Amino acid sequence: MKAMILAAGLGNRMRPLTNHTPKPLLCAGGKPLIEYHLENMRRAGIRDVIINLAYLGEKIQAHLGDGQQFGLKIIYSMEPEPLETGGAILHALDLLGEEPFLLVNGDVWCDLEFAQFIQQPFVENTPKENQLGHLLLVPNPEFHPQGDFALASNGLLLDDPEKTYSQRFTFGGISLLKPELIANYPDKRQAFPLVEVLRRAISNRQLTGQVHHGHWSDIGTPVRLHLLEDYLSA
Repeated sequence: MKAMILAAGLGNRMRPLTNHTPKPLLCAGGKPLIEYHLENMRRAGIRDVIINLAYLGEKIQAHLGDGQQFGLKIIYSMEPEPLETGGAILHALDLLGEEPFLLVNGDVWCDLEFAQFIQQPFVENTPKENQLGHLLLVPNPEFHPQGDFALASNGLLLDDPEKTYSQRFTFGGISLLKPELIANYPDKRQAFPLVEVLRRAISNRQLTGQVHHGHWSDIGTPVRLHLLEDYLSA
């Protein structure tokens, strides 16, 4: 299995920390955020990792090199400008191949072991070929109290734009996806968000999910980075 780390964002909400350092290279617990993902992928038996680059991407490439120091082979998907999350995957499809791949946002931290996540079964009463992905959900954090999706009792994801379900969860930025989820998306703009694709697949009953109740952080602001630092240093 291959993996992809989304690492091309501008990190505007993290400024001034990201004026000269790309967000995936910001440190918590004495280590750049992206290295936690790489080590977790190695433990999961993943060896091929694609990382998309745009803003200050040359610094990420200089720091990680070809991945040999992590026991990995890193291939970089260079973007002339940030293509958003959906566009980034579309741009990297040739590198990802035809098998399901692990997708991880470069600006999240989670104590989930990827080795366990990538072994999760699909919903038993739904044909496996109809399922295009499996998403990690987390309890809604304070900065996103309304959540993103609901979860049916059989594991299928439910979109809920009207917020009619009493229990909703937040997408944790970690997923197992089939390439055809993006390849067959009809609106192929150069830059588009992954959430558009996810909502379409959910409406077609093609995505499953699971809720993680461990530690998870979206490192979107300096305050959240400091909170993660405190957690890792405790």
